[in-house]
Amino acid sequence: MNDEKVAQGLGWFSIGLGLYELVEPDRLSESLGLKDKAGLVRFYGARELTAGAGIFAQEPDRAFWLWARVAGDALDLATLSTGLTPDNPKRENATTAFAMVVGITLLDIWCAQSLSQRGR
Repeated sequence: MNDEKVAQGLGWFSIGLGLYELVEPDRLSESLGLKDKAGLVRFYGARELTAGAGIFAQEPDRAFWLWARVAGDALDLATLSTGLTPDNPKRENATTAFAMVVGITLLDIWCAQSLSQRGR
């Protein structure tokens, strides 16, 4: 797997997700049973856009921005974990989103480590 191509893909993913989180935070948070988190979701959208732009702006040194994505993933997982309670009627959606973020986090970590090692 080519870490540079993966980094580009993650950059585009950040931009797409960030735009969705900025434009539809109410819809996204409602679909996860996190109605009171729309403002936080909007902030996360700005974070995603910044990380995505950073990945493309810092082509020779993308590792920093991939590590920023890993930190953002930790915030996302913490937020999503609040929707995993039995009283959340959208718990299944929150569980699916949590699992997807775990997968993306593993990819972010792999890519950040690969780019960091190459940069040394």
